[in-house]
Amino acid sequence: MSLRITWATARRILAQLRSDHRTIALMLLVPIVLIGLLAWVFVDSPLPIFDRIGAALLGVFPFVVMFIVTSVATLRERTSGTLERLLTTPLGKGDFMFGYAIAFGLMAILQALVATGFAVWVCGLDVQGPVWILVVIAVFDALLGTALGLLASGFARTEFQAVQFMPAFVLPQFLLCGLLVARDSLPSVLKPISDVLPLSYAVDAMKSVTSSASPLGDVVPDLGIIAAWIVLALVLGSLTLRRRTE
Repeated sequence: MSLRITWATARRILAQLRSDHRTIALMLLVPIVLIGLLAWVFVDSPLPIFDRIGAALLGVFPFVVMFIVTSVATLRERTSGTLERLLTTPLGKGDFMFGYAIAFGLMAILQALVATGFAVWVCGLDVQGPVWILVVIAVFDALLGTALGLLASGFARTEFQAVQFMPAFVLPQFLLCGLLVARDSLPSVLKPISDVLPLSYAVDAMKSVTSSASPLGDVVPDLGIIAAWIVLALVLGSLTLRRRTE
């Protein structure tokens, strides 16, 4: 890997994104629409349901959106022959994967700022901890979706197949992350699985910010596990990445 080549790859992808207004709208507007819809559903509820689950979903929505966008975009590079041409240059697979991670990571920061600001200052999401920690967790969640999307794209042959991988990579985590049922209340067989899945720690971190005025001590270990998953997914993705789709 070369830092110069990796950064050049990130700049190329950012240039492509800048001209792709639909993808930018998908990344920035979809989480806002979903969070706004959720707040609207519970606007008349006597219980603080939105405050209870809104922060957790603030991490889940960017994760899902970035997974879809990244897996499809990466597959398009392969099916169009762009990746095969790039790999005839000094660009390595690691440069390609981490270049994608940097480019979409920068988009994730913008996405997290917009979504968190909308949830807190427009929808009235009440959190006990600092808002900036919510932004950091949302960025990590979006990066996790990016890394897993890059990994999933290596197993797909068409864009439709890339989207179909979402149930395998995303839905089990959504069901077992503690959002629907507390992780301590899961059946004994499912609890160890939940303990391995990275989205569980993202939801735990978001809940810590919601319930504690000083959540940093609880959040940092969770972010460490998410970061380890991001690196692992990028490394595995670079090993399984194919030059072209047969």
